[in-house]
Amino acid sequence: MSDRTRWQVFAVCVGVAALTILDLSKVNVGLPSIEASLGAGPSELQIIVAGYALAFGLALVPAGRLGDIHSRKVMFVIGLTLFTVSSILCALAPNITFLLIARVLQGVAAGIQMPQVLGLLQQMFQGAERGRAFGVFGATIGISTALGPTLGGLLIAIGGPTDGWRLLFWMNVPLGVIALFFAIRLLPKHVRSADARTELDLVGIVLLGIATLSLMLPFVLTTGGPDDDPRRWAFLALFVVALAAFVWWERRYQRNGKSPVVRFSLFRDSSYRNGLLVATAYFGALPALFLLSTLYLQQGLGLEPVYAGMVSITFALASAVTSWLGGRLVEKYGRLLVVAGLVSVIIGFALVGVAAVYLPPELSPWYMAAAMTVAGAGGGFVISPNQTLTLARVPVAEGGVAGSMAQVGQRVGTAVGVAAASSTFFATLYRETGQLAAIEVYHDGFRNGLLVSLGLVVVALVFALLDLRKRRLESAETQATPGAPDSDPAAA
Repeated sequence: MSDRTRWQVFAVCVGVAALTILDLSKVNVGLPSIEASLGAGPSELQIIVAGYALAFGLALVPAGRLGDIHSRKVMFVIGLTLFTVSSILCALAPNITFLLIARVLQGVAAGIQMPQVLGLLQQMFQGAERGRAFGVFGATIGISTALGPTLGGLLIAIGGPTDGWRLLFWMNVPLGVIALFFAIRLLPKHVRSADARTELDLVGIVLLGIATLSLMLPFVLTTGGPDDDPRRWAFLALFVVALAAFVWWERRYQRNGKSPVVRFSLFRDSSYRNGLLVATAYFGALPALFLLSTLYLQQGLGLEPVYAGMVSITFALASAVTSWLGGRLVEKYGRLLVVAGLVSVIIGFALVGVAAVYLPPELSPWYMAAAMTVAGAGGGFVISPNQTLTLARVPVAEGGVAGSMAQVGQRVGTAVGVAAASSTFFATLYRETGQLAAIEVYHDGFRNGLLVSLGLVVVALVFALLDLRKRRLESAETQATPGAPDSDPAAA
């Protein structure tokens, strides 16, 4: 494959990834419009956001495995076609039940196509070139996540407060058709690695699906309202049982000489394991922050959706620049770059909280936007460098599944983070409404929800520091061994 063709395929892949990630954040702004138009309650609104992430996560691993053992192009086209069709169904939804079903289907479609993107990038790029590719990929993901609320608000302003939310889904249709045309034309017909095994472990896929579903479902069903059923946490017991059964089955399957869904040897690599945990915690915090900001600015301060969405533009711009830089600096600075980025994100999140809670309402949006710049600058040094470091030692034949597991972690983190932060926000509103002035209630709700999001970034920082320490110890041992090859600069 020529360099020109590789980068054309890269453009198609990154464009489709951006389309799927946009649907995680732009729909947040449309929740009040959906509520008014279809009479949705807190539970339905939660499923619209977290249910998409849930379905996304469930589809990732089996789709990644099918792409590895058959054709990533075929799986990519199937996922993109389904995503486009389900977007049409969402846009035409006559009631909330229809919308929820179509939204979950859309999440499944996103989960089918995303691991093909990661598998293709893993196979087409190596070494420093891979770092640059993931730098652009990370910048695109960061921009899509942060720019989603602004784009969503603009579309609602165009379409009106009642049915403007339908444009959020109609937007996907022409873009999906265009991407489909170029995918069929440009993607290689057969991209499976020659040494990939061809067994499809159906039992392992089902057990992993049950484990993922039972872990995410109680959080998806959490709204923070008085009608939350405490019995939903019983699903976590099912998660423990399903996970234990999955581990037992996979080890047995591999001992029989077959290829399991997930090779546990991947997790023995500290770079992959810690990188996955960093991404899981970080992607729990980031969408939660954008959702909280949107709710606070629209409901608490009464801003129009388009203006509420604009607050995150600075995050998108700053993260785009630093993601591009991060892709070029990761070979030199390695995990230290991720640690520095997370520290900047923590400072930025804290400043967002100060601006929202302690400044006058007419100044809060402006200073929140300024604080988002600090968080975005750090965020760009997290996503793309962490992606590069996480997959650096993964064999190409396992690229789809390894990338899928990383994406599962991100989607689990998103569902848990969004549910935990938003339910904390709404629980504060339910508890304090009528006792304090309205603006004070929203101040407390935003502050309490933000603490959840901030705590998740701190967790990500802890895992990044552990990986940094591990890499430095490995580098010191390598240098102390006579005749050992030079250590990897990314161990810095």
